[in-house]
Amino acid sequence: MPVVRSLGRAASQLLQSSGCGCGVSLVPVRAIGVSPRQVASDASFHSVTFNESDHPRVLITGGLGQLGVGLAKLLRKRFGKNSVILSDIRKPADNVFYSGPFIFADILDYKNLREIVVNNRITWLFHYSALLSAVGEANVPLARAVNITGLHNVLDIAAEHNLRLFVPSTIGAFGPTSPRDPTPDLCIQRPRTIYGVSKVHAELMGEYYHYRYGLDFRCLRYPGIISADSQPGGGTTDYAVQIFHDAIKTGKFKCYLRPDTRLPMMYIDDCLKATLEVMEAPAEALTMRTYNISAMSFTPEELAQEVQKYVPELQMTYNVDQVRQAIADSWPMNFDDSNARRDWGWKHDYDLPELVTTMFSYLGSDSRVAQAN
Repeated sequence: MPVVRSLGRAASQLLQSSGCGCGVSLVPVRAIGVSPRQVASDASFHSVTFNESDHPRVLITGGLGQLGVGLAKLLRKRFGKNSVILSDIRKPADNVFYSGPFIFADILDYKNLREIVVNNRITWLFHYSALLSAVGEANVPLARAVNITGLHNVLDIAAEHNLRLFVPSTIGAFGPTSPRDPTPDLCIQRPRTIYGVSKVHAELMGEYYHYRYGLDFRCLRYPGIISADSQPGGGTTDYAVQIFHDAIKTGKFKCYLRPDTRLPMMYIDDCLKATLEVMEAPAEALTMRTYNISAMSFTPEELAQEVQKYVPELQMTYNVDQVRQAIADSWPMNFDDSNARRDWGWKHDYDLPELVTTMFSYLGSDSRVAQAN
């Protein structure tokens, strides 16, 4: 980048020729344009200094998915309503639109995304835009564009503008040759879905940008996330959300996984808490850039037994989807998250009984559950 190199040489010569005799030392700093993309020669730059006490200015991409709205609510409570911008390419519901700043942002539009970061002085970016496992297998070209090309845009912008970047990973980043019970942070991965491949790519690219460009990249491998606030979004673990809706509406649930399929799971409040905690953790406390996190692990049969405490007449049947079952069989059964617990004090709040109780407290106003209670 000729402009950056010229500025760097000029600054170096100026400091080295200083006649004040004060012994100026040259400290390496993050310079404008450290990302691999070429900075336009006519670009104008504005230097903004943030004190440690200042709240971050947050952008959440893909914010209308399962986690974005809940994360925005948590961060706005912590940092202020106007400090957190939710974004997506879809139109938000009224309650989301009026709850705080919302903006259209297409992660495949590099220029528009860069303008949003610059104009809003963003300092933290949560990148949630992605196609999940089952949906991604149904449209590999789109998943490749969103999950990989979109990631590259975000990485370049985050490196150029010195952002703290969070990109979620997943149990899908592991494959059939990974140790499954438990699965450690560092092991062979080799996933067999485009979703998993794209997440391994994200983990490695984020780590590379950290060491190559100094990017403050942070990543958590999420287990299956269970939430009462959103509908299933095409993931292999979404049966653990759908069962509650079907149990309340019809008293029947047809599961697309075998009854003995054990997978790590987490209630959304724990997931959001972990995400904020790792973003706030001191950089020196982090011994790695990607961590496993977990809370519980169960099978469809075990979940059904717990649900039947609230809906005793629940009829559970199984119609195995071979595609999703193959995906689940290649994933971890249990996560080893001891590094997260050691490095930044991760601790979950919800086990399976607490999860089911909480889900029905949100969804269970129906007479079926009220009568069971």
